[in-house]
Amino acid sequence: MVSGLQSLGVSITPDWNRQLLSVEGTAGQIPAASATLGCQASGTTMRFLAALVGLGNGRYVLDGTARMRQRPIGDLLQALTSLGVHASAGSPNDCPPVTIESHGIQAATATIASGTSSQFASGLALAAPCMPKGLTLHLAGTLVSTPYLELTRRVIEAFGGQCIVHDERHWQIAPTGYAARDYAIEPDASAASYFAAAAAITGGSVSIEGLSQDSLQGDVAFCEALKRMGCEVEWAADAITIHGGPLRGIDIDMNAISDTVMTLAVVALFASGPTTIRNVAHIRDKETDRISDLTRELQRLGAGVEERHDGLTITPAPLRPAAIQTYDDHRMAMSLALAGLKAPGVTILDPACVGKTFPRYWDVLDALVAPSRD
Repeated sequence: MVSGLQSLGVSITPDWNRQLLSVEGTAGQIPAASATLGCQASGTTMRFLAALVGLGNGRYVLDGTARMRQRPIGDLLQALTSLGVHASAGSPNDCPPVTIESHGIQAATATIASGTSSQFASGLALAAPCMPKGLTLHLAGTLVSTPYLELTRRVIEAFGGQCIVHDERHWQIAPTGYAARDYAIEPDASAASYFAAAAAITGGSVSIEGLSQDSLQGDVAFCEALKRMGCEVEWAADAITIHGGPLRGIDIDMNAISDTVMTLAVVALFASGPTTIRNVAHIRDKETDRISDLTRELQRLGAGVEERHDGLTITPAPLRPAAIQTYDDHRMAMSLALAGLKAPGVTILDPACVGKTFPRYWDVLDALVAPSRD
C-alpha cells in the first residue's frame, strides 16, 4: 500500500523501527498522471487503490500475483464506471490486471455489490469525501464483513469527513475533503486471534494489550466465540485476557469475523464435539479458497471435515503428523501452525508467507510458548 501511494506521487516517510508513517496530504488530488501499481497478493491494496485512482486524471494499471489474477473485482469496476471512470479488467472473469482511465469522478451516486468483499464499498467510501459532489452509496446484495464497514465510517469521520449511514445499505458521504491529524492505529485484531487461540488450545492464558470491547475492529468478537467454546474472557479498558478451558464444539455464523474462520477451525480440532462454521462463502475468493483448501489441510491432520458451499463442520479425531500446505496464504500458515502446540509433528511448508501481514509471527509465537518449554 505504501509503495503504491508513493508511486502515485504521495510523499510518505516511514520509520519502521518506531512504527510510524508520516504522510503529506495532497488535498484529495492524485499527483501522478500515470502509474503501474504492483499490489502483489494484497486484495486490500488492489481495491482501495483502484477506487482512489478514480479521483485522478490519467491512466493507471494495477496488477498482482497469480492468485490476485484469480480474485474478482468486477463489482468495484462497475461502480467506478457508473461514476464516469473507464475501468476495465484484463481477464474475461473480471479479475486483474485492472486499467483505470479517469478524468475525475463525474457522478455522485453509485451502487456496489458487496457479496464478495466489504472492501469494494470501503474503497469507494474512503475516496468519497474527495469527490466533487460527495457520494450517495447503495450497497446491494449480500453484505459480508459488516464490522469493517463501520470501521470505514469511523475512520472517515476521524479525519473530518461526514458520513451518514441511513441504514446499513444506504450511505451519504459529503464532499468535505479530509483534515490532517495524528492517528494511532489499533493492534491488528485478526492477528491477535492466533494468540487468543493458542491460549484456548493449550489451556493457558494470554493478555492482548491495546484491544477492548470498544475496539474499532469487529474481529475482537473472536474472543466471544472462544467464550462460547469454554474459555474465560476478561475485558479491561485497554486489554483482553483469555484463559483456556475445556473446549466444546459450537455452531456459529462467522460472516462478520470471517478472517478468523481458519483460526477457530483449528481450535475446533481440540473440542469435545463437532463445530459448524456457517455463512462464509465469500472466503473462497481470498488468498486461497479458504473453505476447500482449509478442509483439505484439516483432513491431512486427521480431522473429520464436512465441506459445504458456505462453510464447514469439523469433527475432532486423533491428530497425526502432517506437512501443511499454505497455498501462499498467510492466515493458513499462522492458523494451522497452532495445531502443533498440542499435536506433535506439524510442519508448515513455506512459513515465509506470513510476511504479507506479520513478518515476526514465528518469533512472537515462539516467545509466547517458550516459558512452557522451560
